Order: sequence, then structure tokens, then C-alpha cells
Amino acid sequence: MSDFNVDKLRLDKWLWAARFFKTRSLAKAAIEGGKVHLGGHRVKVSREIAVGDTLHIRQGWDERIVEVRALSAQRRGAPEAQALYEETEQSLAKREADAAARKAAGGMIDRPATRPNKKQRRQIHRFKEGS
Repeated sequence: MSDFNVDKLRLDKWLWAARFFKTRSLAKAAIEGGKVHLGGHRVKVSREIAVGDTLHIRQGWDERIVEVRALSAQRRGAPEAQALYEETEQSLAKREADAAARKAAGGMIDRPATRPNKKQRRQIHRFKEGS
């Protein structure tokens, strides 16, 4: 298989080549965990995708809706990987709005000024264990 001359490609391999996941095993785990949908349905790892397919990919807090523009069986640099897909405008706007909301809410979390020392850690462990 050469670079962009592929008609169909396994989903896990494309996700890895498009740099959504660092390894194929992480892509496989995400697909099996229901974090990747093709056409609104859960798919198997070995599902073959074609140009024009729409994928819903959930990574952490973010959910992306991307359309497959090209197929590649090889993992290349980020600019070439971004040429493999195009994210929809609605998806991009929603991700930016969600990130802004998370950033605004981040100031509301009350965090301690310092890390607990050894004595405090022991007290925390005793409290959690209930002894």
C-alpha cells in the first residue's frame, strides 16, 4: 500500500495515520469502547472506511465530527495528517465553546496552595480507609 492511493482502509489504521491516536492499539481501544461512530453507529475495529465517510470521535472532553477526505496507510507529519480529514464547522464551534466554558469554570475549583506533607498524606489515607 502506498500513501494516498488506497480505496478502502481499516478504521483503526486510518485513525492512527490521521494522528487522532498515538498507537493503533489506543485507536482499537477507543473504537471498542464506543468512542468512535461511523454514520451514527458503533463500528468494529476492522471496519473499512472510504472517502466521504463521516466519523464522530470522542477524545476526553472533546467530540469531533470529521469527514474523511483521503486515506493513508502510513503515519506522516501533522500537516499531512490534517489533509486526511476535515472537521465540520458545527463540531469546531462546539469544541471551542466547550473549551471556553471549561476554562471559565476552572477558576471556580478550590485547590490547596501546597501539596500535603507526609503527615497529612497519612491522615488522608487513614480517613479514606476508615481506620
